[in-house]
Amino acid sequence: MVHQLLFAVLTLVLSAGTGCAGTLEIAVRNTFNGQPLLLDSLRYENGAGETLAVTRLSMLLSGFAIERENGEWVEMANQYAWLDAAKRRATFRLNGVPEGIYRALRFHVGPDAKANNADISTLAADHPLNPNLNSLHWSWQGGYIFLAVEGHFRSSNSELNGYAYHLARDPNRTRISLAAPLDLTHDAAALLDFDLGNLLNAPRPLSFAKMGSATHSRDGDPIAAALVANLQGAFHVTQILSAAPAISRPSPVQPLYLPEKFTPYRFTMSATFPLPDLPRDNPLIEERVALGKALFSDTALSRDRTLSCASCHQPDSAFTDPRKFSVGVRGQTGTRHSMPLINLAWKTSYFWDGRAPTLRAQVLMPIEDHTEMDETLERVSAKLAAEPGCSPQFMAAFGTPEITAEKIGLALEQYLLTLTVYDSKFDQAMRGKITLKEDEKRGFELFMTEYEPRTGQTGADCFHCHGGPLFRDHQFHNNGLVPDAADPGRFSVTTHEADRGKFATPSLRNIARTAPYMHNGCFATLEEVVEHYSSGVYRSGTLDPNLAKHPANGLNLSAADKAALVAFLKTLTADP
Repeated sequence: MVHQLLFAVLTLVLSAGTGCAGTLEIAVRNTFNGQPLLLDSLRYENGAGETLAVTRLSMLLSGFAIERENGEWVEMANQYAWLDAAKRRATFRLNGVPEGIYRALRFHVGPDAKANNADISTLAADHPLNPNLNSLHWSWQGGYIFLAVEGHFRSSNSELNGYAYHLARDPNRTRISLAAPLDLTHDAAALLDFDLGNLLNAPRPLSFAKMGSATHSRDGDPIAAALVANLQGAFHVTQILSAAPAISRPSPVQPLYLPEKFTPYRFTMSATFPLPDLPRDNPLIEERVALGKALFSDTALSRDRTLSCASCHQPDSAFTDPRKFSVGVRGQTGTRHSMPLINLAWKTSYFWDGRAPTLRAQVLMPIEDHTEMDETLERVSAKLAAEPGCSPQFMAAFGTPEITAEKIGLALEQYLLTLTVYDSKFDQAMRGKITLKEDEKRGFELFMTEYEPRTGQTGADCFHCHGGPLFRDHQFHNNGLVPDAADPGRFSVTTHEADRGKFATPSLRNIARTAPYMHNGCFATLEEVVEHYSSGVYRSGTLDPNLAKHPANGLNLSAADKAALVAFLKTLTADP
């Protein structure tokens, strides 16, 4: 079934292509010992007899080339692919392939050395190597993770543990060569299988319990060496498909309600940040940002005119609420802590459970929520139309004075996108403008160091979920809080058991201003947060693998190291 679905996708892609002969579409199907891989399923067994589940399988490919029948290799320079099982990214296109008959395909797992060490801030938002898209960059440590395999495992008569294999660093870039008869006088497609069973078992069998449950590919690491040795046999060509070229093209995105006269907004961000995927149908303009800012503080959005967005997202508290739970109309309290509204331009879903796919959708939901503003969008539009000066603002922002829920969402979206935070004490230190104190430096070292005792690394392992210049990975994780049956987190949206207890990773920027912490506000101080990860993680079946691989009794950091982590976290404070 997966095989058929992938080729259906390829056929659709080919029929929607540019019409240029010599375009090669490639799909990669993930398998385990020849069978389609099911994520989050504790059903697979490696050669060591360990039962395992896979929660993450993500990789970067580069260095594509195809071999003519005369043995000449044609290089496809500067083309990259990011594949991710959980994100269902399984296909990519190689463009500009010269017409001809070919007999083989090769590529590398991992970007070339130049790309691996290049400036990430210059990459387009949709570029496969943009870290905000793939979450495979080690940021301050430099370089990409070429291949990430994470999950849970159980040895005989043992509790459930986590594993995290991250293949990285230039010497471990691995070339894959495959026989592939390709007729590229027309567009063509190839289906490849990536067999995780082969990766873990042959020719060098791996054992999580005996060899180690984590690798970050340090020099001389036998786990990384085994992964490199096994990669070549993990890929197989399953099928080749030829298709006639097509002529259809995707339609360009058109801006919504752009007025005849407008002032482009100057979006500001750090030079170290990856480029965000700003909405192309809602380009930032001064007039619309100003309207959104006014609406953010307008109490007309609530039923009894007692609340605005700013009531629960206070600027002095990094646009969050210093209360454990926000209070809505009629004194009703919510069930989750208010999230900070900073650096939203880089997010791809919203709310703790990710139920809103866009920011413009998210901003309207609290208005209609009975425990928050408890108002209808129709009544809000009418109330705003009755406010003096409001219709002219909509006229300036949208070209017409008509006030609608859609326009309210677009204006609020624009204002929130401008709330960027990036010039903290830490950032200034990274630019060499100031020097961090010794305890702050120690905290940063702990933050960015994995817990991998077999290689002598005993850090705090924070960077897996809070890495990169944004200090978040845009994913959903079970971070070891005691389960609450009334709030299963991401599960309430997807209904997948593997998502039970998972919540969105918040940014750690301005973390000193956003207390209390966690989705339920259960920790009042940063010291309590650090103690949780040091000794208080609750182990369950969906606990993030990067936490599940730690000892059952926790990391048990020293008092000095816990204080150093808090000191470092406080260096991330800056004004929007």
